[in-house]
Amino acid sequence: MTPTQERIKRAFDAAAAAAGLAVLAVPIGVAALAARRSTGLSGFFRQTRVGRGGREFQVLKLRTMRHVPGVTTCVTTDGDPRITRLGHFLRKTKLDELPQLWNVLKGEMSLVGPRPDVPRQLDLLSPDDRAALLSMRPGLTGPASLKYRDEEAILAAAADPQRMNDEVLWPDKVRVNLEYAAGWSLRNDIAYLVRTLVGERGASSVEGGESHPTLPSTLHAQPSTPLRKAA
Repeated sequence: MTPTQERIKRAFDAAAAAAGLAVLAVPIGVAALAARRSTGLSGFFRQTRVGRGGREFQVLKLRTMRHVPGVTTCVTTDGDPRITRLGHFLRKTKLDELPQLWNVLKGEMSLVGPRPDVPRQLDLLSPDDRAALLSMRPGLTGPASLKYRDEEAILAAAADPQRMNDEVLWPDKVRVNLEYAAGWSLRNDIAYLVRTLVGERGASSVEGGESHPTLPSTLHAQPSTPLRKAA
């Protein structure tokens, strides 16, 4: 991405995030109060993520999970007992991500880009891929997010959700995100935002379709073995 393209992207992000917060501030506040009541905790959830250039920041979400003694997992799948009824709705509709408009306005995130990762995940990358991925601001949505909109269901069908995430899904997301950066255009960013708003799933690119990568049979759960969602 050229310096001019970066300026265009940042200007679009700041203007859209400011407009979005002006319109959605009250609904976000109401949802946060409802989340607080359903979880018994703060309505907002903050977690350390890695941003552009490797700088860490606090990503902001609506809280969707309550504390359940003895349940501590790193990935989230369908059926996790910690997810509240309201949390299921917020996660399925991606409304839990709306507070990240504040992260976008602050310049920590972009509207479109790779999802911000926790530090341990980035340690799995080669130096070149890590540098390329961290050259971008993480995004609220993007081609990989759309491709894996049903990620929690995919993980729920895996015998080892953590391994499925680390060895199959996440490497493919990295590949998709690097392709996105190489072919960036404002037109594509707008298209990804529209697809996110209308709840579109599936293909990773605006111009063409792409299926999920082949999943090793050893990572699939047996049909008779119910699996919990990893957090």
